[in-house]
Amino acid sequence: MKILFHLAAITNLFLLLTIRAKSVSDLISDSRALLEFANAIPHVRALNWNSSSHICVSWIGISCTKNGTRVLEVHLPGFGLHGPIPPNSIGKLDALRVLSLRSNYLNGELPYDILSIPSLHSLYLQNNNFSGEITKMPLSPRLAVLDLSFNSFTGEIPPTINNLKKLSVLNLEYNSFYGGVPDFDVPRLVSLNLSYNSLNGSIPYSLKKFPASSFIGNARLCGHPLTYCSYALSPSLSPAVSVLQKANNSKKFSLGAIIGTVIGGVFLLIVILLVIFFKKKNRGTTSVIIAKASNVGKNENLKSDDFGSGVQGAEKNKLVFFEGNSFNFNLEDLLRASAEVLGKGSFGTAYKAILDETNTVVVKRLKEVGIGKKEFEQQMEIVNKVSRHSNVVPLLAYYFSKDEKLLVYEYMPFGSLSAALHGNKGIGRTPLDWDSRLNISLGVARGLSHIHSQGGAKLTHGNIKSSNILLNAELNPCVSDFGLSPMMNFIPIKYRVAGYRAPEVIETRKVSQKSDVYSFGVLLLEMLTGKSPIQYTTYDDHIVDLPRWVRSVVREEWTAEVFDVELMKYQNIEEEMVQMLQIALSCVAKAADMRPSMDEVIRMIEDIRMDNRPSSEDTRSKDENVNTP
Repeated sequence: MKILFHLAAITNLFLLLTIRAKSVSDLISDSRALLEFANAIPHVRALNWNSSSHICVSWIGISCTKNGTRVLEVHLPGFGLHGPIPPNSIGKLDALRVLSLRSNYLNGELPYDILSIPSLHSLYLQNNNFSGEITKMPLSPRLAVLDLSFNSFTGEIPPTINNLKKLSVLNLEYNSFYGGVPDFDVPRLVSLNLSYNSLNGSIPYSLKKFPASSFIGNARLCGHPLTYCSYALSPSLSPAVSVLQKANNSKKFSLGAIIGTVIGGVFLLIVILLVIFFKKKNRGTTSVIIAKASNVGKNENLKSDDFGSGVQGAEKNKLVFFEGNSFNFNLEDLLRASAEVLGKGSFGTAYKAILDETNTVVVKRLKEVGIGKKEFEQQMEIVNKVSRHSNVVPLLAYYFSKDEKLLVYEYMPFGSLSAALHGNKGIGRTPLDWDSRLNISLGVARGLSHIHSQGGAKLTHGNIKSSNILLNAELNPCVSDFGLSPMMNFIPIKYRVAGYRAPEVIETRKVSQKSDVYSFGVLLLEMLTGKSPIQYTTYDDHIVDLPRWVRSVVREEWTAEVFDVELMKYQNIEEEMVQMLQIALSCVAKAADMRPSMDEVIRMIEDIRMDNRPSSEDTRSKDENVNTP
């Protein structure tokens, strides 16, 4: 029996050693394949790849599996990579899921083995100069994202795309694909762009759900959502042959009419090709991507001349990063990123910039900055130091030129507290419960206290409001827009309006730590009441700010009328809400000296005990489906 036991143990040990040896061998194979690629491709930006450092820990742009045995992702956007990709290099990474080589200068034909990597999920090759056909290349069945836009690929669109049942994004715009559009039967496809190619024929019925922007720039493509197809076009016929055939069949055209029609068709084709050529030629120019602020919430490829003019040629890549962050991009990447306008505030416009499939940042374009470059850089160092706190939005980088000033922040996926409180009120909305609001209150207080503690009595925020409180994936709050007020050469109009502003700020236009406390108190009242702090109408039609309205209601001993109806669904929280209301009212005292410090506010909020009651999720006193007024 003992012999069998020892034999089993030896067998298991042998298997473990074999698996371990296989894992080490696979990782060595991956590193060799990447080094072959790096050694064959000239690159402007340095790669720190070498055999003496660990590929999963030190190599820039490389992500591995959790156990560190295989290369999972390769991200090298905007590295200035030149020339063709050598075969049998990247294609050997048979565990690779994501490959991003976008915005480089790669050319030549795409190696046969890249599109067929069996594990490949996402391929980003846009903004290069690849050529040749991909029609007969095998495609990985796991492909979900395929972006080959802004290249020079030719040939027909591969019909094998129909086999990609997981495909959700297909972007082939600005290439030279010709022939008909295949009748895709891909149920997960939600984003399609075939614009600005040389496609012809009618758009298949299965693709008519996509907008016209998915197909424009193909002169001989017709059908919904483009123009109606007046006659069937054979994909194999050239424009001239098609015109001649139609003229010959009808026998209604004279010889002169036929010649004139052919010449007109050829001329139109030349014009279209010239337009495409110049668009492709100019697509790499450095012009910034900034959308109009009126298009809030819209996705765009943000290239705008008004911003691009402010990016000076000698400084165009001087995006200054701070130590400690792992992002790897430059200004050129920001110029090419797709983006969404998040909002327009007192100090500028904020954009969500999608750099690639895993990297998203927020770019804030400042307006009317009233200090010079040296003072700006000094202020950025202060902002960077202060933002190293879990309740302050991290500043990643900045850009300064004579006409443009940009700040790059970490992206917060759950948006602002303002949106969470006052956003969509319709069916399906999940309101913030009391536990979440209490947690947010404490987090904001800690963030603001941290800001105040960094510079004695000097450092203030100056613009605390719910739209400047951002929520991360765990609904923990982060204070944004710190450090911007001192750089501006104007006083926002809102300083003269009641709302978040303390009375002394409206009169003197000077902020202080005590005025920050007032703004925080208004924020607490906003969370307690669910009402906008800007103005509120009393029962006798007088317009007052939120603190005055709350005081008037409390004075009449109608305290329960103050609280947000969405909070009244929970039991056993009334006492805590009243305690929070008292804290808020102390913060919005008219006399600045009567307001507590932020450290004192933190202690008061922490004293609101939550340990001795069940969570609000389990204590709903009313049915969730009951309509509230």
